[in-house]
Amino acid sequence: MTSPTAINDIARDRSIVICCGSGGVGKTTTAAAFALQAARLGRSACVVTIDPARRLANSMGFDELSNRPTRIEGDWPGELSAMMLDPKGTFDDLVQRYSDSEEQAEGIKVNRLYRNLTGTLSGTQEYMAMEKLHELVEEGGFDLVVVDTPPTRNALDFLDAPRRLTHFLENRLFQALMTPTRVGLRFVGVAAQALLRTISKVAGADIVSDAVAFFQAFEGMEEGFRIRAARVRELLTQPDTAFVLVASPRPDSIDEAVHFADKLVESNMSVTALIVNRVQPRFVDDALLDSLPDEVDEEPGSPLGQLVETLRGYTAASDREEEAFADLVSKVAPAPVYRVPLLNGDVHDLTGLGTIADLLFTGSGTGSPGSDDPVGGPSQGR
Repeated sequence: MTSPTAINDIARDRSIVICCGSGGVGKTTTAAAFALQAARLGRSACVVTIDPARRLANSMGFDELSNRPTRIEGDWPGELSAMMLDPKGTFDDLVQRYSDSEEQAEGIKVNRLYRNLTGTLSGTQEYMAMEKLHELVEEGGFDLVVVDTPPTRNALDFLDAPRRLTHFLENRLFQALMTPTRVGLRFVGVAAQALLRTISKVAGADIVSDAVAFFQAFEGMEEGFRIRAARVRELLTQPDTAFVLVASPRPDSIDEAVHFADKLVESNMSVTALIVNRVQPRFVDDALLDSLPDEVDEEPGSPLGQLVETLRGYTAASDREEEAFADLVSKVAPAPVYRVPLLNGDVHDLTGLGTIADLLFTGSGTGSPGSDDPVGGPSQGR
């Protein structure tokens, strides 16, 4: 059985950290905190968000981030960078980089089918996230790349993108559509000719013309996509890639987290650490509450009685939350579990992010008395 990995070890030793979870659980701030902690440990770290929302920029005090790593200056021995994925910009960069000539690159980028693909095709965001991860890990010079994924089910699309892209490139239909660019339309097989005629009738001859021009322009590049997809699949399954699952005590968040953990297992992956965010703090342990004298209960209206009643209410709320995510904790075992308490504010700058990293990685938060699980601090934000 794999031994649990301390959360600080993840920031210090791993090369890729994938932060996943449903929306609104503090996932983005958690991802940024991992990158910050790595920089504090002297490493070069980059946090990249796939989520089109600007939450990562906001957590670091920026209005926006670009498709290229932005260096974040601060008082740490390592390097910290952040970026937000731009799927179309990434696709354009790939075309520019891997085209045989400037003419091929321009032919692709002005093609109407290409513009539609990059703007509306389902899965483009996940494919380009895969390509960006490959670029950052293989060429970015970073010791650690932290990926802040979209809400859980979209995160699964990202994890499955390498396999789906490879299957698409090997699909007979794709090969048939590539055939006109290689041997000429008059030599296309019967099935491909029928497909092209059907598309022409439904969508118009211009669409077919654009499609043929698109595939012709892309000829020779599909092998590069296939190779990089296979490499990303290797990266996601290598031992120094960590999957950090972020959840909250909300039932919908727990259900999503359980679903994600199951899907990871199906993909021969597993949760490295679980962070249960925004939990009810426990201010005293059960033994102390149980040891209070009977006189306290006999005077419920007194200041001390009111205090004890409040503490017992908070403890009961904490117990209910513990029970709510107990199955999730069991599901991800032996991964360590970090309970992070609810605070009254979000993170909007590096100072706040630094506070989060302090609490999360030094274990100074509040946890369950008697529990052997590691305890982190608050990971606020969205």
